[in-house]
Amino acid sequence: MKVLVVGAGARENAICDSLKDDVDLYTYISKKNPGISKISKYTIGDEGDLDKVADFAKENNIEIAVIGPESPLGKGIVDKLEEVGVKCVGPCQSAARIETDKSFMRNLFEKYNIPGSLTYKVFDNTKDLNEFLDSYDKQVVVKPVGLTGGKGVKIVGDHLKNNEEAKEYASEVIDNVMGGFAQVIIEERVIGEEYTIQAFCDGEHLAPMPAAQDHPHAFEGDQGAITGGMGSYSDKGGLLPFLSQSDYDESVEIMKKVIKAIAKEAKPYKGILYGQFMLSNEGPRLIEFNARFGDPEAMNVLPLMDTKMIDVCKAIVDGTLDKVEFKDLASVCKYIVPDGYPNTKYAGESIEVDEDKINELGAKVFYASVSEENGEIKLSGSRALGIVAQGENISEAEKIAEEACKYVKGNVYHRRDVGTDALVEKRVNHMNEIRNN
Repeated sequence: MKVLVVGAGARENAICDSLKDDVDLYTYISKKNPGISKISKYTIGDEGDLDKVADFAKENNIEIAVIGPESPLGKGIVDKLEEVGVKCVGPCQSAARIETDKSFMRNLFEKYNIPGSLTYKVFDNTKDLNEFLDSYDKQVVVKPVGLTGGKGVKIVGDHLKNNEEAKEYASEVIDNVMGGFAQVIIEERVIGEEYTIQAFCDGEHLAPMPAAQDHPHAFEGDQGAITGGMGSYSDKGGLLPFLSQSDYDESVEIMKKVIKAIAKEAKPYKGILYGQFMLSNEGPRLIEFNARFGDPEAMNVLPLMDTKMIDVCKAIVDGTLDKVEFKDLASVCKYIVPDGYPNTKYAGESIEVDEDKINELGAKVFYASVSEENGEIKLSGSRALGIVAQGENISEAEKIAEEACKYVKGNVYHRRDVGTDALVEKRVNHMNEIRNN
């Protein structure tokens, strides 16, 4: 079967790796990704040029396309590919609004009385915004309505000192039409531990994956700017050390209700639904949805799949999705980034990656925002590659991943604390404190 994967990052590298042994693999990528290019028949082009992607798919008789990034989904790549007879693992443009339009997502919760939502308001002018924040005495989260690559959210008590700074940033979001909307969402800040549950969806049925926890802060100890994610872990049993089975099940039920609501408001949702939750003293609260795999969380769960990825893809497009099986192991992903990230001066420099040594340790490399030029791997200003390892527990997987990071040489950095016993214990203790208050 001929399968096309669209996207050039580590998430897409992991998707390709999960498919490569069972399909005739094609890729449409914005630049030459060293991991993707060696396992697929690739072409380099603009992933957002929907006509060209559709032409490529048609010329190569592609049967199923798997869409990696959110931007093409928001532009309607699935609708375009389906016009030329290509079935897709990814939601159509109207269903992808669950990520591309955060006000659409929150309105679904209100209209269909779905539990787990946050108190929120959407503003399109600074007068109403300022009046609200002057009268609101709790800490808030400021979010652009549209897509900002995971880097537009700012939190009072973390990135912003108080609601006065929240007013300034929210005005900036509106004035600069950040994310493509002259609007901003103000949400209540919920205290707890964040976690991710991703699920395969065929429009009606939902097959959840193991939970994972991302580490979005750039520096160790959860310091620095919120980035696209510096690493993540998942645990044996599909839960997390602070997440119970009932918490997980409640989160999945929220996702099931959302899938039903999307089908009523748009079209049936086919693809991957990513739920980012906060576990609070009131249970799971939904932070946001993404319309595709997470990056880095895809790298945790895809290598754990026991069910073949191509079989899951077929079931999604055919509407016959059932339970998906995963290995009962823990995993840790650590992201290698240029030194100084997110404000690096090393873009364009070469790095050395000893894949053989990394593989010998039982770890994997998934390439992200790098390019391959004349056999050299070149940094960009963004995340370079993910190192992923599995183990009988998080601690074992972390030690393998950390050892593997030594085989990436250059002006690079990674958060050594991701997945460590100390950081996991910190998460558990934090959640215990919240539950006891």
